[in-house]
Amino acid sequence: MATIKIKQIKSRIGCPKTQKRTLDALGLRKMNQVVEHEDNEVIRGMIQRVHHLVTIVE
Repeated sequence: MATIKIKQIKSRIGCPKTQKRTLDALGLRKMNQVVEHEDNEVIRGMIQRVHHLVTIVE
Protein backbone atom coordinates (compact mmCIF):
# COMPACT_ATOMS: atom_id res chain seq x y z
CA MET A 1 0.00 0.00 0.00
CA ALA A 2 1.17 3.57 -0.64
CA THR A 3 2.69 5.59 2.18
CA ILE A 4 2.63 9.30 2.91
CA LYS A 5 5.22 11.40 4.78
CA ILE A 6 3.93 14.20 6.99
CA LYS A 7 6.08 17.00 8.43
CA GLN A 8 5.08 19.43 11.18
CA ILE A 9 5.99 22.94 10.03
CA LYS A 10 4.35 25.14 12.68
CA SER A 11 4.18 25.05 16.45
CA ARG A 12 1.26 23.58 18.33
CA ILE A 13 1.44 26.32 20.97
CA GLY A 14 -1.85 28.19 21.13
CA CYS A 15 -3.78 25.58 19.16
CA PRO A 16 -7.04 24.08 20.45
CA LYS A 17 -6.84 20.77 22.31
CA THR A 18 -8.49 18.90 19.45
CA GLN A 19 -5.70 19.92 17.08
CA LYS A 20 -3.03 18.99 19.62
CA ARG A 21 -4.65 15.57 20.01
CA THR A 22 -4.74 15.13 16.24
CA LEU A 23 -1.01 15.88 16.02
CA ASP A 24 -0.38 13.37 18.82
CA ALA A 25 -2.43 10.75 16.97
CA LEU A 26 -0.34 11.36 13.85
CA GLY A 27 2.80 10.87 15.94
CA LEU A 28 4.04 14.46 15.59
CA ARG A 29 5.55 15.78 18.80
CA LYS A 30 8.19 18.32 17.66
CA MET A 31 8.68 20.89 14.93
CA ASN A 32 10.23 19.61 11.68
CA GLN A 33 9.53 16.01 12.70
CA VAL A 34 8.62 13.71 9.82
CA VAL A 35 6.42 10.62 10.22
CA GLU A 36 5.30 8.05 7.68
CA HIS A 37 1.80 6.57 7.53
CA GLU A 38 -0.25 4.53 5.09
CA ASP A 39 -2.15 6.74 2.67
CA ASN A 40 -5.82 6.20 3.52
CA GLU A 41 -8.95 8.26 4.18
CA VAL A 42 -8.47 8.35 7.95
CA ILE A 43 -4.97 9.84 7.75
CA ARG A 44 -6.06 12.27 5.01
CA GLY A 45 -8.89 13.46 7.27
CA MET A 46 -6.49 14.02 10.16
CA ILE A 47 -4.17 15.99 7.88
CA GLN A 48 -7.11 18.12 6.73
CA ARG A 49 -7.94 19.07 10.34
CA VAL A 50 -4.40 20.39 10.95
CA HIS A 51 -3.47 21.40 7.40
CA HIS A 52 -2.14 24.76 8.59
CA LEU A 53 0.38 23.02 10.91
CA VAL A 54 1.66 20.24 8.65
CA THR A 55 2.80 19.61 5.11
CA ILE A 56 3.13 16.51 2.96
CA VAL A 57 6.73 15.67 2.04
CA GLU A 58 7.36 14.19 -1.40
